[in-house]
Amino acid sequence: MALGRLQVPPAARRGEAVEVRLLIQHPMETGFRREPDGRVVPMNVVSTVSCRYGGQEVFRAELGSGVAANPYFSFWLRAEASGDVSVEWIDDAGERGAARAFLAVP
Repeated sequence: MALGRLQVPPAARRGEAVEVRLLIQHPMETGFRREPDGRVVPMNVVSTVSCRYGGQEVFRAELGSGVAANPYFSFWLRAEASGDVSVEWIDDAGERGAARAFLAVP
């Protein structure tokens, strides 16, 4: 499982735009690199990233081989109610990862 670090502000006012930041630790192998003995390293990239807030999907990305190792994402969402911000991703090998943070909206 790839590790990830999710960061959201601990609290926000209702209606305020908040930044969500995500760092996924993943080698993002393109399939073009070779081992010292000449064997091709198989392609394995994070192919899908999705974020849910309040049970609704608020962000989705479909990635390809042009993304660097340890991809970093930053996007904004509007704080409407207290709840979990959860992010999930899957790579070409079928490995899944997830991260969750709580956003308080008084």
